[in-house]
Amino acid sequence: MKSVLVTGGARSGKSSFAESIYNGKTDVVYIATSKVTDREMEERVKLHRKQRPKDWITYEGYHNIDDAVKGSRNYILDCLTVMTSNIMFEYTKDCQVITHLMQKEVEDSVVGEIERLMDRVRLIDGNIVMVTNEVGYGIVPDNHIARVFRDISGRVNRRVAAMCSEVYLVCCGIPVRIK
Repeated sequence: MKSVLVTGGARSGKSSFAESIYNGKTDVVYIATSKVTDREMEERVKLHRKQRPKDWITYEGYHNIDDAVKGSRNYILDCLTVMTSNIMFEYTKDCQVITHLMQKEVEDSVVGEIERLMDRVRLIDGNIVMVTNEVGYGIVPDNHIARVFRDISGRVNRRVAAMCSEVYLVCCGIPVRIK
């Protein structure tokens, strides 16, 4: 099984690079983890759909994502960071302060989803490419919730990178293999 994590900053070319790994392949399932909550997100989703090959299957969701593993050998998950924010919101939407225990629950929930997905892909001797954002390069956020999100995302990225056979950092549209 080939397992790849692609990370980088906003609009760095991560998704395009991840998709290029499957150039010419038709047996690809694209696991889209975003939720459409406003017009801007609706437009972003439309643009992502347009850039993918028409014969790729799309699975939308961020829970039970291992259910996407059926019939195809190649999978893309885009994006781990959005998945993390969705799950974090479910756990903490009514909180002003997010305890370390809650942070651990969010992190373990996200990583558990990825572990189950990777296990299913491994069972079929398939391939998985996952996209995530590198959120720790910027200024320390000025509010608790944003700092917690940054910290959880960083820890999730570390744990998922450790599970993958290859890791790439995309900077200015240029992918650099770091593992």
